Amino acid sequence: MKTTIEGEQGMITGFKMVWSFDAMTSAYMLDGEDMSPDNAQATLQKVAASVLENMKYEHYFTYFYDGDTPIKYKVVESGTLSRDRAKLVLQFELPLSKPKPVTRDSLRLLIFEPSYYVDMAWKSSSDVVLSPDLARQCKVDVIAPNPTPEQMSYAMSLPADADPDNALGQLFTQTVKLHCAGLPAAP
Repeated sequence: MKTTIEGEQGMITGFKMVWSFDAMTSAYMLDGEDMSPDNAQATLQKVAASVLENMKYEHYFTYFYDGDTPIKYKVVESGTLSRDRAKLVLQFELPLSKPKPVTRDSLRLLIFEPSYYVDMAWKSSSDVVLSPDLARQCKVDVIAPNPTPEQMSYAMSLPADADPDNALGQLFTQTVKLHCAGLPAAP
């Protein structure tokens, strides 16, 4: 994943997302779809709309908090799906329902599939960036998950056909913490 935290003048307005799917998932997403040269672009748009519609009911797998208070989003209006060799790449913008003022240390962002069966990760801290204006007053830390041995053992003990445990995903995901300072007065 790659995520840009959008905003200006001390207000976060939303996120730009770029998600690359592995080759197996990409093939599954296109199974039975018409990818002939004449129809490929329309098919990719149709699949993108379907994926975003399905993710809408899962909060786009994106959880943004101020302390323990969840911050709400608007519905994603459109996204694009493209191919990068054998992988599909989904790009979309997730606007907040209203701009959120930055805080010193209480904002955190997590992106995960609740059951933990889907691995969603930023490969490096440079995959999370701030808009240029927010970068003047904020920095981000990408913190690795730290499940306990007991939690790992429990997750590994689940049979493939078990009902999903929707509390597990958060234990196995990275957390982005935002650290922001007030802007100095203009000269």
